[in-house]
Amino acid sequence: MRILIVGGGIGGLAAALSLHAAGFTEITVTESVEEIRPLGVGINLLPHAVRELTELGLAEQLEETGRATAELTYFDRHGSLIWSEPRGLAAGYHWPQFSIHRGELQMLLLREVEARGVPVLTGRRLTRFDEAEAEFADGSTLGFDLLVGADGIRSTVRAWFYPDEGPPPWNGLVLWRGTTNAQPFLSGRSMIMAGDGERKFVAYPIKDGLINWIAERPVVGEAADRGDWNRRVPAQEILPHFEQWRFDWLDVPGLIAGAEAIYEYPMVDRDPLPRWTYGRVTLLGDAAHAMYPIGSNGASQAILDARALAFHLARSGDVDHALLAYEQDRREPTTALCLANRQMGPEIVMKLVHERAPDGFTDIEQVLPRAEREAIAASYKRLAGFHPDLLNQRPSYTP
Repeated sequence: MRILIVGGGIGGLAAALSLHAAGFTEITVTESVEEIRPLGVGINLLPHAVRELTELGLAEQLEETGRATAELTYFDRHGSLIWSEPRGLAAGYHWPQFSIHRGELQMLLLREVEARGVPVLTGRRLTRFDEAEAEFADGSTLGFDLLVGADGIRSTVRAWFYPDEGPPPWNGLVLWRGTTNAQPFLSGRSMIMAGDGERKFVAYPIKDGLINWIAERPVVGEAADRGDWNRRVPAQEILPHFEQWRFDWLDVPGLIAGAEAIYEYPMVDRDPLPRWTYGRVTLLGDAAHAMYPIGSNGASQAILDARALAFHLARSGDVDHALLAYEQDRREPTTALCLANRQMGPEIVMKLVHERAPDGFTDIEQVLPRAEREAIAASYKRLAGFHPDLLNQRPSYTP
């Protein structure tokens, strides 16, 4: 079976690896850019995604490339502790959680795909397709028996079936992302979130001496460049909004000011779809379910899609039945997750604390009792598929 994957990002490359591991040999990946380069900043790979990459044989490469996350800790805007929980192996998972540079992960996957002999054709911008052939802007064509649209939040494949969607909807918040050479904080492998439900600062190490950070706040007016992660802005645009955020354990203005490059991104997602698959064409990753970057789930869910698609294709002798099973497996959970992220997911604890104690607190139990915090965290893990009790016992996606 000839499988054409449109999009050479994390989801598309993970799909190529998964399909190859499942026994498919006629796989081609196309990418619109002329050269795939390690762009972006840091992301987190949650244990359910690390499990899938481990089963593809990438555990050692992840260990060398990323940083194992030890804990996730929430603070209010004054730097007071709301909630802290272990992550990865320390939380009882059979697999770690990794903080990793998005571009370095993409290049790791690219090397593995090429090492397995799967062609990755760059400079191929998809313009149209029918039930058996795809055409690109350079005039070239490729035949296929299955086309997988893994071409991101501005997917050409998705737009073919949903031409009236328009730009991704924006929620009024803007993210600024950067990396800064700085000393470690807290445990040295901590991921922290501090904020009040509108303004937020996230930071975690992605390698020794390098801290990845995200600053977030509402912006009045219209957002430009929706879906573009690479628009650069100067630190002076951001610093006034976080200049008072100096905590005993972290100097937020110092991290912002010390970044070599800062990228601005409006917080956008896509409305959940009623259907991903049309004939022998299906969607995967952000093309299927772009969601707010809440709960560290975007890349992880794309990797789960990739493994599920390969699993169902390998298990079924009928492609149409396999695609139906894939969509039944993945569309409902990712729809629920997208909607939960619009309600702030597990990060709702910062908003609740600010609403109940806007001037700060001395006893978090009087503001947000531990049982309520635990319930919020556990509920989101179950929804996203990475509660340790569920993940450790779930059957493998290896056919």
